Amino acid sequence: MTADGRAHGAPGAAWQARRVHRWTDLAQVPEDFGPSVVTIGNFDGVHRGHRAVLRRMVADARATGGAAVAVTFDPHPAQVHRPDAAPDLITGLADRLDLMEQTGLDAVLVVTYTLEFASATPEDFVRTYLVDGLHARTVVIGQDVRFGRGNAGDLRTMLDLGARYGFAVEVIEDVHGRLESTAGDRYPNRRWSSTWVRELLTDGDVAAAAEVLGRPHLLRGVVVHGDARGRTLGFPTANLGDVVGFVPADGVYAGWMRRVGHPEGAPDGYLPVAISIGTNPTFDGWDRRVEAHVPGRTDLELYGEEVALELVDRLRPTLRFDSVDALVAQMHEDVARTREVLAAGPLVLGGSAER
Repeated sequence: MTADGRAHGAPGAAWQARRVHRWTDLAQVPEDFGPSVVTIGNFDGVHRGHRAVLRRMVADARATGGAAVAVTFDPHPAQVHRPDAAPDLITGLADRLDLMEQTGLDAVLVVTYTLEFASATPEDFVRTYLVDGLHARTVVIGQDVRFGRGNAGDLRTMLDLGARYGFAVEVIEDVHGRLESTAGDRYPNRRWSSTWVRELLTDGDVAAAAEVLGRPHLLRGVVVHGDARGRTLGFPTANLGDVVGFVPADGVYAGWMRRVGHPEGAPDGYLPVAISIGTNPTFDGWDRRVEAHVPGRTDLELYGEEVALELVDRLRPTLRFDSVDALVAQMHEDVARTREVLAAGPLVLGGSAER
C-alpha cells in the first residue's frame, strides 16, 4: 500500500480483481486505475433514462478499452441544501448501487455529499475527482449537467475543462417515453425522470411507474412484530419496519417478496404477496404501515429478516369497512385478485430506451 492507502499492483490488476468495485473515498481507488469513462449523477430510482446513459457509457468504455465508472452522491444533495423540501428518495443506496451495477459498470464511486464538498469550484471537482482520481479519458453527461459550488459548472464549463485537462466530453440527449393504457394514451411523450416516477407513485400508479423505471418499484425493510391482527383474521402479514424506498399512495397492491438473506435458489426465497399500505382505518389505526401477506401460507416465520417488495399493480385504495366480516370478505377478494395479477410470473420490462 502507498502512504495514502492506495493499492499497488501491475497496471489494471488491482481494480480488475473484482467484478464491480464500490468506493466511498478517492483513497480507495488504485493508483493504476484507468483510463476510464465517467459519468456523474444522483441516479435516484435508476430509471430507464439513467440506464440508457449508463449503458451508453459502458459501451464506450468497452470500445476504447477503458473502465466504466459512475460517480454518485450520498446523501442526495437536496437533503443537504434543502432538508425541509428535499424529495423522498425512490430507492435506498443499496438498491441504487445494485441497479446501477446491473448495467455493466466496472466501478461506482459514492461521494459523501457535505456542504464542504459542495463548496469546491467546478474546476476543483473535475481536477480532483475526474482527472487525478479516476483518470477520465471521457466524461459522459447530459445537456443540463450542473456541478461545483453553487452549481456554477455547466456543459460549457465541462467542455472547457475537458480541453484543458485532456478528456473528451460526450453529451447524451434526454431519453423520452410514452405510456399507454387500455383507455388510450394516458401520458404524453415525456423525459424519463425521477420526478415523473415520484408523481406516479404518489398517485399509487405503480404499474405506470414500473414502465418508467423499467422494473417494479422496490420497498425494503426488516420484518417486525405487529399487532398480529392479520394472523387472527387468517391473513398473517409481514410488517416492514423502517421502510426504505418511496412509499406509494395508501392501498392494496399485488407484488412479489424477495427474502434478501435467503440462499440463492432455495425454496420460498421469492414469493407472491398481497401488500397493504395504510393505517388500517377499520380498526381506527393511526400509524402508516407496509405489510405483505403470502396467499395460502400461514407457516412462514419471517421476523427479523430483511425483505424486498416489488409492487406490480394497485388493486384498490384503502377503505374503511363497517364490520370485520366485510373486511375479511374483501381480503379474500384481494388475495384472489393478487393471484390473477401475478399468474403470468414476475414482471419483466424493457423498452427501446434501454436497448
